Amino acid sequence: MTKVLHINAGLENGGGLTHIVALLSNWDHHDVSLLVFAEGPVAAAARAAGVDTHVLHFTSRYNLGILKALADFINAGQYDIVHAHGARAVLFLRLIRRRIHCLKVATVHSDPTLDFMGRGLIGEAFTKLYISSLRLMDHLYPVSTPFYDRLRAFNIPADKLTLILNGITFSPQAPVKEPHQTFNMIYVARLHPVKDHALLLNALAQAKLPQARLLLVGDGPEKAKLQQQVADLKLTATVTFTGFQTPTQIQTLYPRMDLALLTSISESFPLVLLEAANAAVPVLSSRVGDVTKLVAHPDLGFLFQSGDQADLVRQLRAAYHDWELGTLAAKGDALRTYAAAHFSLQQLQDTIWDSYAVLLRKELNHG
Repeated sequence: MTKVLHINAGLENGGGLTHIVALLSNWDHHDVSLLVFAEGPVAAAARAAGVDTHVLHFTSRYNLGILKALADFINAGQYDIVHAHGARAVLFLRLIRRRIHCLKVATVHSDPTLDFMGRGLIGEAFTKLYISSLRLMDHLYPVSTPFYDRLRAFNIPADKLTLILNGITFSPQAPVKEPHQTFNMIYVARLHPVKDHALLLNALAQAKLPQARLLLVGDGPEKAKLQQQVADLKLTATVTFTGFQTPTQIQTLYPRMDLALLTSISESFPLVLLEAANAAVPVLSSRVGDVTKLVAHPDLGFLFQSGDQADLVRQLRAAYHDWELGTLAAKGDALRTYAAAHFSLQQLQDTIWDSYAVLLRKELNHG
């Protein structure tokens, strides 16, 4: 039986965590394990989902002793494929590639040119190192068409790329909605510049929606700055920062939500929108990544041009108008039906496993 090891730094607490845990859960009839470099949210969530999980227990990201431990673990496990998630995992896999005897692949969860944005010269150096490391992998799995195109622009050949789109396990029935009187919106995302919360707050102030309430779910380096912006815009009665919430906690919020938001300047195929769809909550998103494959027509939600505040204001007002008319919930029902038919977790798992099989056959033939 083919043995596959997925590796990750272990400190993800957003879409990356959800993708990894969902992907490895219920992968029937295959020998699949997860290794993280430190105890953290990924290991906790993976164990809770029944994933075979291992931790190297290195608390410092600069302790290069982790490289020997990682190589020893891979060789002892006799894995056929090691699948990296995240820049750090890719870099480590590059550094030990001559010490291990397996295929080395990676999922590209985000735009490699933006992963270290805002970190000056150090960020530029890490960006170049990450891109060169991606070129050395045996195969890559970009999670959106724009990321696929970005990798092709790095002169990575098409036969080393497999486009994948996120998928989830849809519940048999949507959760029962909880009665509420206000227009409730939710934005689940780390508080990071790439998510462009600042644009959303400015647009919300300009839209002047009297009964609107917004939950910002997540934590990150922009928190203090965004809290000050909320105060300056006099939105303190409208906007609530919840801090980090577990996937289970987030699920309990959706029955009271009328609209799920995503205002990022760069995305792949966001899991948060699939999770909103699963809860029959309509979405309003920037036109990024492959979002248009989910919000494929106006009956499924609202789209605006990334960075365009005036366009975002128009879409917020349109959603609010539908809510006032009582027609907004129908968009959520239609989105759920469409998403469940096109973006299941089983489809994602089958795509990756079929790709593994092709890679192993090529390796055997070359051997």
